[in-house]
Amino acid sequence: MKKSALFLLSLSLIAASCTKDDEDNTTTSTGNTTKSMTLNLSNLAPVEADERYEGWVIVDGAPVSTGLFTVSDQGVLSETTFDIPTATLDAATAFVLSIEPFPDTDPAPSDIKVLGGAFNSATAMVDVSHMAALGSTYNTASATYILATPTTNDMMDELSGVWFLDNSSGSPMQGLNLPSLPANWVYEGWAVMNGMPISTGRFTALDMQDDAANFSGMDGTGPSYPGEDFIQNAPAGLSFPTDLTNATIVISIEPQPDNSPKPFAFKPFVSMPAGASAHTAISMTNQVDSNFPSGTVTR
Repeated sequence: MKKSALFLLSLSLIAASCTKDDEDNTTTSTGNTTKSMTLNLSNLAPVEADERYEGWVIVDGAPVSTGLFTVSDQGVLSETTFDIPTATLDAATAFVLSIEPFPDTDPAPSDIKVLGGAFNSATAMVDVSHMAALGSTYNTASATYILATPTTNDMMDELSGVWFLDNSSGSPMQGLNLPSLPANWVYEGWAVMNGMPISTGRFTALDMQDDAANFSGMDGTGPSYPGEDFIQNAPAGLSFPTDLTNATIVISIEPQPDNSPKPFAFKPFVSMPAGASAHTAISMTNQVDSNFPSGTVTR
C-alpha cells in the first residue's frame, strides 16, 4: 500500500512540473517538436481560384513558409492553426502574409504581400502598414473628384467623365492625398456602371495623367490628373456617353503585375453620391478601417 501511494505521488509531482510550453509542443515521428501558430484575421477577401494565401515567418531575415489557406466569401479562413517546428517559430521575428499562384513552383514568397507585423513575445499585430506590405496606414489619406469631360467640346456630356482633382478653390488642384506605394503596387480608379467596374486608368503620380485613355474623346486634352472621359469604345452591355450622377466611384490599390480585370480587395476610397453635379468637388469616403485586413498571429 505504501509503495503504491508513493508511486502515485511521484506521478502527480511529475505532471505538476510540466510547463505550458511542454503542453503546447508536440513531438513528431522524427523526434522534432512542433508548436501551434494561430491566425485571427479579419477583412481578408477571397482570392482567385488559381491563387492561395500563404503565411511566412521571418527567421534570421529569411522567410519560412507556414502553410497555405483560402478564404470563403464570408471571410472565413479555411485554416487558422498551423503546426510549425518549435525552433523555427520561437526564432521568428515577424509574420508576413502573401498571395501566391496555385499551383506554385517557386519556393520564395511572391511580391504580393498583404499583411505583416513583428512578434512581440507570443503575438504579432499584423496589418497593411508593415514595410513588407503597403507600408502605410492610410488613416489620414483623402480623395476628391469631379464629374466633367475635358476631352470633348460637347457641354451636354459633362456627367460622363471622372477626374480625381479638386476645383473647390476655383482652379483645378490635386484631389488625392495618398501615400507613395511600394514598387509592386499601383493605384487604379474605377466607375461602376450597371454593376460593371470600368477602369479610369492606373497611376502612381497624383498630379499627372494616368496610364490609360481608352474611352476619352479626341477633341481636347485631359487635365494633368488621373481620370477618364467615358465617350467612346464602350464595353459590351454599356453605351457612352453615360450619366455618372449616382455611379459608385472607387480608388483601389492593385498588385503589379495583376491577373484580374476586377478591382483588387484593397479599396481605400469609395464614393456613392446621391445626385452629383458636374464640375462640383465630391469627397470620397475613407473606408480603410472597414476594408483593410488586420488581426493577430499567436505562437
